Amino acid sequence: MNESQTILIVEDSDDDFFATMRAFKKNNLVNPVQRCTNGDQALDYLFQRGEFAAPAKAPRPGIILLDLNLPGTDGRDVLQTIKAAPQLQKIPVIILTTSNAEYNVEWCYSVGVNSYVQKPVDFEGFIRAISLLSDYWLNISILPKSGK
Repeated sequence: MNESQTILIVEDSDDDFFATMRAFKKNNLVNPVQRCTNGDQALDYLFQRGEFAAPAKAPRPGIILLDLNLPGTDGRDVLQTIKAAPQLQKIPVIILTTSNAEYNVEWCYSVGVNSYVQKPVDFEGFIRAISLLSDYWLNISILPKSGK
């Protein structure tokens, strides 16, 4: 992944966000990270409206890590909106959630999620999962340039 491409993390849990950042640091990831703590804020960021109306405040992400269970507009609605919007649909979206419910997995893939990862419950497992995820998606995989 281009080091200048932003990673958008849509996560309401401070613990999970800081663990993700720790794993990124451990993997020497230097990309800018933007965090949104709920679905409404994520959609405002992606569509550059509200507090993110100035393009400099909301650079197009190269990849999105999205929790499903969010306050307000939940991750399912965010995912569906992203994959329905021509200007956003090519941005890879990785679901990162505690749910392993088959209906969530099936539904997310049916609307175009690129990967579905269940968060491990233990901290070391979580760090390892994020490290593997970031290694594949951010170092090995070739992503669309600037989400276009």
